[in-house]
Amino acid sequence: MVDPRTSVIDERLAGISRIIAVSSGKGGVGKSMVATALAMSLVKKGCRVGLFDLDFTGPSTHIILGVPSNVQPKEDKGIVPPTVEGLAYMSLVYFVGNYPAPLRGTDVSNALIELLSITQWGKLDFLIIDMPPGIGDAVLDLVRLVKRIEFLIITTSSLLAFEVVKKQVALLSELNMPIIGVVENMKMDKANVVEMETENLGLIYLGSISFDPQIEEAIGNSAKLLATAVGRAMTQIKIAKTKR
Repeated sequence: MVDPRTSVIDERLAGISRIIAVSSGKGGVGKSMVATALAMSLVKKGCRVGLFDLDFTGPSTHIILGVPSNVQPKEDKGIVPPTVEGLAYMSLVYFVGNYPAPLRGTDVSNALIELLSITQWGKLDFLIIDMPPGIGDAVLDLVRLVKRIEFLIITTSSLLAFEVVKKQVALLSELNMPIIGVVENMKMDKANVVEMETENLGLIYLGSISFDPQIEEAIGNSAKLLATAVGRAMTQIKIAKTKR
């Protein structure tokens, strides 16, 4: 039996030009920080942007942005995201609070369908999705439910991290999912191994982000975030409003 909510998802996303899933093969690579900085950098460039935190392992973009606890979505024929630092913001944290969300299988699918079907984004140039790490149920469901999704992959310089990226790329390629490119985060030397490995996969190496010890001080302050190595790198990255 087809879930009737799935037919609503296309309508909810119809006004969005590009839907970019910021993804990683494993946790701890700075994916949420990059997703938040990318969203804020696009706002700074004058784009209409939404940020959707769907990291079931632990939503954290509200902490990175410093979202006040009294800023909440509103109900109006669905859920209307609040405006935070110039972007439309929605997060799992609005539904699970500070508690873990240990969902599996059909529960993950049901939660995603519900969130995608009730959220009213309106017209946006970009919707940035902070994905859960890995290639589990949530990723597979988003591929199924969001027809125009594109992937931006975050890794570190660790070859162990990149081995997981290879598996992630293999899966996305098998599913014919577009991959914008790979960003190497927390880079501490001048080695170009990840760049070469990325090109060997036939993907675009979008650049590196130097390890920045000041990043912790920027948490909760978007202006400081854009001044960090992550913020500067995301400001320089070039992503067109329309898919080529």
